[in-house]
Amino acid sequence: MDRERVVVAEIVRPRGNRGEVVARSMTDVPKRFEHLKQAQAHLADGSDVEVEIDHAWMHKGEWVLKLAGVDSIDAAERFRGADIWVPLRERGRLAEGEFFRTDLIGLTVCERASGRALGVVENWQEAGESAWMEVNCDGRAVLIPFVRPLCEVDFEARRICVDLPDGLLDL
Repeated sequence: MDRERVVVAEIVRPRGNRGEVVARSMTDVPKRFEHLKQAQAHLADGSDVEVEIDHAWMHKGEWVLKLAGVDSIDAAERFRGADIWVPLRERGRLAEGEFFRTDLIGLTVCERASGRALGVVENWQEAGESAWMEVNCDGRAVLIPFVRPLCEVDFEARRICVDLPDGLLDL
């Protein structure tokens, strides 16, 4: 993972005949695309190209992006599967008490009651509105829900203390 890049969207497919694309948001910043004008696209062939976002709007729960100079289905097809990214310094701002998930990768997850270290956050998985920390627990990947009442983040100590639901580690 390149820590200097922040992926803000994945382009799913072309849309319509004017070169628009459907994008799945990967950002924690609400309405990020309404204000994002310049970004990079990491294409399937491994190359990066600069993109200008002329217009962005929500349609049926997904973002539709109109990229400058992309005016046909064929031109939009080039971007299928591309990641839209910005440099880390442009990732946006969150409300007080909110976290970028990428900042939590590498933190140790501890059981709050016992203080026992369970493992390290390696990645995230999404399931609808829920976010799950993928934690390496003794060589096995365990999914732990990231739910505010159950999780307390301590950046200074580089840990996340959790109250685990009964039986979660047995799954």
